[in-house]
Amino acid sequence: MEHDATVEGVGVGVNEEGGGTPVVLLRAREEIVPIFVSKDQAQSMQLAIAGEPFERPLTHDLLVEMVTEFGGAIDRVRIDDLADGTFYGKIDAEQYTDDRRKDMVFDARPSDAIAIALRVDCPVVVTDDVIDEAGRPPEQFDQGGSGSEDLGL
Repeated sequence: MEHDATVEGVGVGVNEEGGGTPVVLLRAREEIVPIFVSKDQAQSMQLAIAGEPFERPLTHDLLVEMVTEFGGAIDRVRIDDLADGTFYGKIDAEQYTDDRRKDMVFDARPSDAIAIALRVDCPVVVTDDVIDEAGRPPEQFDQGGSGSEDLGL
């Protein structure tokens, strides 16, 4: 089963490599799913959340513009697997040509999928299996309200 998720924030957490690791927090099924991302991905997500354009189009902006120009649209993104500590995602899209709809599914890193979803305001869904394995109670996280701080992970 899939559950709608919301991006609760992007900040800094702690993982096996130590502190200062960017993380995006997804809320699904009343749990928080932390996904560690690169600094570039975190910056891209923060800009999208804030609605601030970058001086030049970032890769996610470029992809969204290209999909749109080719008559396509991003319908939703899915975080649908977690294996050996690695999250997996998909982007569900559609394209219209000659009044025919073609559905497409693209493999994606969850960080890319989430950054794109934030730009096109499409749903993010997370599967039960991912939430069961990675979900944490919201009380475990100290967000401090800004969505871009030390998250106390």
